[in-house]
Amino acid sequence: MSENIKIHVLHTGKVIVDVSLPFSNVSKNPIAWTGIFRGKDHQVSLPVSVYLVEHPKGLILIDTGWHSDNRSNQKKNLSFQYPINKADLPEGQAIHEQLKQLGYTPEDIDYVLMSHMHCDHADGLRHVKKAKNILLSKPEYKAIKKDKMHYLSHEWKGVKLSTFDFKYTNIGPKGYSFDLFGDGTVQMVWCPGHSKGLCSTIIKKENGNDFVLLASDVGYASKSWEENILPGVLVNKKDAQESLNWVEYIAQDENCVEVIANHDTKTEPHTIIL
Repeated sequence: MSENIKIHVLHTGKVIVDVSLPFSNVSKNPIAWTGIFRGKDHQVSLPVSVYLVEHPKGLILIDTGWHSDNRSNQKKNLSFQYPINKADLPEGQAIHEQLKQLGYTPEDIDYVLMSHMHCDHADGLRHVKKAKNILLSKPEYKAIKKDKMHYLSHEWKGVKLSTFDFKYTNIGPKGYSFDLFGDGTVQMVWCPGHSKGLCSTIIKKENGNDFVLLASDVGYASKSWEENILPGVLVNKKDAQESLNWVEYIAQDENCVEVIANHDTKTEPHTIIL
């Protein structure tokens, strides 16, 4: 690999949800995000982004998108979360299919880093279970063991999951992050609120100033931090607000090349080179 860092922004289909799930300000109904008693006119179709990072120290995949089971047996695969979350996954857009198009196999991946384990992020884990390392934060790992409402455990059946510890680095809304290579080039930043172990990712070139922030679901689109709109699904509103404030602050940094939310309709697949 070259000394540059190349970030491929990929769309693994779309997720169809009630508009109040990504944007809580559209309804005062606290369960509007479930779509109960709300028609299709309230639904939106949002991209499901994952990121393949070609890094001098290894090949990294951040999140995994939808599993191809959603093409033929979606109700069974998404279980009780259907129809709150519906998947739209065209042929060729599952993560293993896109890896092949880029000249890679799951075995080539050195690290799969999970921002969190909600279904549209973790469903594709089975497609990349042969990656060398699959990592999530300890708070998120504890959450998937206890919380049966927000997670679908079959999505990581047969997948070897490992965890990482956050350390105090004064980075992020809580000041805690995990430095993958110990050189500041890939930082998993603890941004709880939407989930307990949610991470945003800072990617920068070693000894460089420019960086990219992959915000995950701290906000579902750039307008989330620009207009202060929290997601409808939260485990802690205070934490979620702190995390959104931090993303808004970072977005104004002169060295910030891009801030990308996982589900922003304004974000097209593209490649960033640092």
